[in-house]
Amino acid sequence: MGTLNETVSAERLHISFFGRRNAGKSSLVNAVTGQKLAVVSPVPGTTTDPVRKAMELLPLGPVVIIDTPGYDDEGELGELRVEKTNEVLNKTDIAVLVYDASLGMSDEDRTLLEQIRGRKIPVVLAANKCDLFSGAVGAASGRQPEAESNAKCKMQNAKCVVETVFVSALTGDGVNELKERLAALGRTAKAPKYILADLVDAGDAVILVIPIDESAPKGRLILPQQQTLRELLDLHCIPICCQVEEIPGVLSRLKTPPRLVVTDSQAFRRVSPLVPASIPLTSFSILFARYKGELRQLAEGAKALSGLKDCDHVLISEGCTHHRQCNDIGSVKIPGWVRKYTGKELEFSFTSGGEFPEDLSGYDLVIHCGGCMLNEASMKHRMEVARRCGVPMVNYGVAIAQMHGILARSLEPFVSELTLV
Repeated sequence: MGTLNETVSAERLHISFFGRRNAGKSSLVNAVTGQKLAVVSPVPGTTTDPVRKAMELLPLGPVVIIDTPGYDDEGELGELRVEKTNEVLNKTDIAVLVYDASLGMSDEDRTLLEQIRGRKIPVVLAANKCDLFSGAVGAASGRQPEAESNAKCKMQNAKCVVETVFVSALTGDGVNELKERLAALGRTAKAPKYILADLVDAGDAVILVIPIDESAPKGRLILPQQQTLRELLDLHCIPICCQVEEIPGVLSRLKTPPRLVVTDSQAFRRVSPLVPASIPLTSFSILFARYKGELRQLAEGAKALSGLKDCDHVLISEGCTHHRQCNDIGSVKIPGWVRKYTGKELEFSFTSGGEFPEDLSGYDLVIHCGGCMLNEASMKHRMEVARRCGVPMVNYGVAIAQMHGILARSLEPFVSELTLV
């Protein structure tokens, strides 16, 4: 069991190791982490599924390390493993492309490198097994052999220079250099982000409306509520948590109005009449739309709700997997609200967890959850897929606000970021 102050996986840098079978990915992962996270064997294809581990990687900090199957795997099962490896790429913040230094980079390695760079993912090349021969450094880099040191070099690529670190998972040579390079990339790949720090000042009162109903988990708050509450405390604001029916009493007790009211999206309709128009009102889901993705794209996607026609196909996607209750928001409430709002007979499909189609051409709208269990890279990839396929995408909070007629009000705190029409 993790400690109470453990950073959730969605907020950690995701560092993924890619490469061909038997390039030594798993051995290098174990060397970098100092733990036996992955099973290693001289038999090609030992890693059959992505292996994930949330941990502290010094000098970088909290990360998720992912070891992937070889992307040159063969056969029917091999194709499935390669597909899983490609899914990992969608959530990767920093990529490590491992190749056998004694063999040099293959055409497959270069193709994958171009794919990683095409997605603008920071990448470092790890020339592994360089302990096996003295000329590995020169052969791998296209330069004359150098002294047996683990100095970094630059490998010239067609469009840019990609840094190569020569390592030996067996002897440990170069592992510290690789970790230092990952730390340097991490400092630029994960700039500090805030949920609502730009909306409040120290000393401001902020009301958080948290309904305790059949959808609320027993004994705890859901992650967006926890993270928002914690950030307000870090900002020295005064968060006030209440349920819907307690809002009038809370407002009457305050000498000055709260700076902001944040509500669970499902309670929008009940909360809006209780909060004076002079007090900004939004939802946890909308806050996370800008925190994890692109609020402008999701706000634009809300317009597609009113244009749905009979037999249109709507994809409802959630970033996590959970036990669905009888009144589940994704599979029950959202479809019901959409049918009522549009008055149309629609077809709904559902995905959850890591499942998300790369081809959305068969859909007319994507309605996604807030993405609190997805890292930023994964959420932005899904939004890019929708953009590339020309399919409107909206998240739960924005969609609910649109269908309840209060989208414009819920986006008022972000009017400087958006141009609403």
